[in-house]
Amino acid sequence: MSNRTYFITGGGTGGHIYPAVAVADALVKQGNVVYYVGNPKNLEYDIVTNRGYKFLPINVHGMPRGMKLELFKWTFQLFFAVLKSIGYIIKYRPDAVFGTGGYVSAPALLAAKFLKKPYMMHDCDAQPGLVTRKLAPYASAVSVAFESAQSYINNNNVYVNGNPIRPQFKTLSKEEARGKLGIENRLTLCVMGGSQGARMINDAAVELLKKFSTQYNLQIIFQTGKKNFERVIEQLIRLYPEYETDKNLIIKPYFDDMVTVLKASDIAVSRAGSLSLSEIEAAGIASILIPYPHAAADHQRKNAKFMVEKGASLYLEDNDTDAIHLGQLIETLITNPEKLAELQNNALRLAKYDGTQKIVEELRLI
Repeated sequence: MSNRTYFITGGGTGGHIYPAVAVADALVKQGNVVYYVGNPKNLEYDIVTNRGYKFLPINVHGMPRGMKLELFKWTFQLFFAVLKSIGYIIKYRPDAVFGTGGYVSAPALLAAKFLKKPYMMHDCDAQPGLVTRKLAPYASAVSVAFESAQSYINNNNVYVNGNPIRPQFKTLSKEEARGKLGIENRLTLCVMGGSQGARMINDAAVELLKKFSTQYNLQIIFQTGKKNFERVIEQLIRLYPEYETDKNLIIKPYFDDMVTVLKASDIAVSRAGSLSLSEIEAAGIASILIPYPHAAADHQRKNAKFMVEKGASLYLEDNDTDAIHLGQLIETLITNPEKLAELQNNALRLAKYDGTQKIVEELRLI
């Protein structure tokens, strides 16, 4: 089959962006041309342009709940974003459009539907989001990460692929990952609140850094999220003034390369977004999951409970997240190598490495 042109769309959070980028990378590797449709004010802009993709900007935001005036404005904004996407399709003539759900993908997918251009969707949650549910009936194919998602989707071509993840999860060794980060080959904890950061997790973790570094010689990689970085540093200066000279700590607002971070780690403290869980499984690490309590349809709690049932994670409620509770769970794992290994092995058993490959094969057929 000759090489083709694709539009890839999805944004707002890492859970929508990274699966889209994984598919884009695989398509380009096969010699196809890829354009990325997203909001230039969102996280996707930096991630996608840093990888050298041509970025097609649209102005779109999440749907406001309840407020009539805001809803009216939003409807106009969406209408113009769809018009702009129609213009992009006419100009660049993609053979197909691939979207990862969420509000950012809606304009390009609606434009594809209007112009009768084939499109495929991927949804990463156990309970698919609104955009996926509404646009799936008109899609040429729909990919989902969870079997339970199938029952929400009205389409005859639904495939359970797991999430598209980057191939380095399979190829990068723990030693190589640690070498890339400049840390030693010993027990390592990763603390992350998703691409947006998480204040409850950050506030609890900040109080624990000194203890776990000095008493347990634990290496800690801490992603604070861009919004919360300054707050974390202010707290650290107060709680642990010597933190900057502590070689056990790597603290950054954001890591572009989460593959290396996760592969270098033994334990992750994390939200329970579906992509984060797929990456934790693929890295074969134990996790302490703190689901975001305000996630749509409570999907993070459902994701986390699934991991606990499979013996791959420990669980902590957001409103119970403080230094005492989080510290106890971390201590449980670092002082009990058998328990740690059990969670790591169970996570690895759940890993699906071929999601990207399957999606690209299905996309070539539409």
